[in-house]
Amino acid sequence: MESFKVRKWMNSSTMNLLFIQHFFITQVQRRSLLWEEVRGSTAREILRHKTVEKVVMCDIDEEVVDFCKAHLDVNREAFCDPRLDVIINDARTELEIGKECYDVIIGDLADPIEGGPCYKLYTKSFYEHSVKPKLNRGGIFVTQAGPAGIFSHTEVFSCICNTLRQVFKYVVAYSAHIPSYADTWGWVMASDIPFTLSADELTAGLNRELKGKTDILMVKTFSSASTLSKAVRKSLDNETHVYTEGTARFISMGMAAFRNRIKHKQYEMDWKEPVLEAQNELRMQAAHSFENLLFFSG
Repeated sequence: MESFKVRKWMNSSTMNLLFIQHFFITQVQRRSLLWEEVRGSTAREILRHKTVEKVVMCDIDEEVVDFCKAHLDVNREAFCDPRLDVIINDARTELEIGKECYDVIIGDLADPIEGGPCYKLYTKSFYEHSVKPKLNRGGIFVTQAGPAGIFSHTEVFSCICNTLRQVFKYVVAYSAHIPSYADTWGWVMASDIPFTLSADELTAGLNRELKGKTDILMVKTFSSASTLSKAVRKSLDNETHVYTEGTARFISMGMAAFRNRIKHKQYEMDWKEPVLEAQNELRMQAAHSFENLLFFSG
């Protein structure tokens, strides 16, 4: 079978790493755990750092992982790196039975959808009892947190951020527009140590430790990604909902279906048609909310 031709979209794996790379560099993080990462893109970016000693990639779908190993040329070197350990298991089970602790844990999970397999991995109890105990002192946790656009950020992004604030001392929410999702997407980074690195420290670390050049990453990327719009920031500041199994929130089924369609076709597809369809759907949704349109334009 012909190998995939990967388009250079900024997907969730890429953005997670763009924002946390500097912690590997300047604080010499050495061991990392990835959940449900399957494609190997996040592992590839982490392994570009000379200080990283081990990366554990955990995914439940062995067939898909094997397919990506065989046909994703762009990640072949990462899959062959002796520092990468691929484990086929449920992420929650692996954390609970494993004895190892990590400097960074990254949750590149499926979206929290009603009836889906992953919504329990966004709960306070999971963060508190499964994730945090497996972080080394000063460790960092990063998770994708769903759509973060002006109309969509209250679905799950704001409450995931608030839930992590109940568990960790320092929490940073950030976002970026993902063209293939036709929306802004959100992530949250959490730790019990403050994020206080200067621009000069970031630049020096990148120049010293990173193997090769980056296509997207610049020091300014970090500050701009975490500078959210006034409306989104206000929602995050005022959010009181805590994500539990009994009070779970879910992203809209329309967005979930569209994102799954993109994820399964993003490597070789005519992407314009589904993107335009989603954009039109969002415009129609916005047109029915006169109050939101006034707020957005004001």
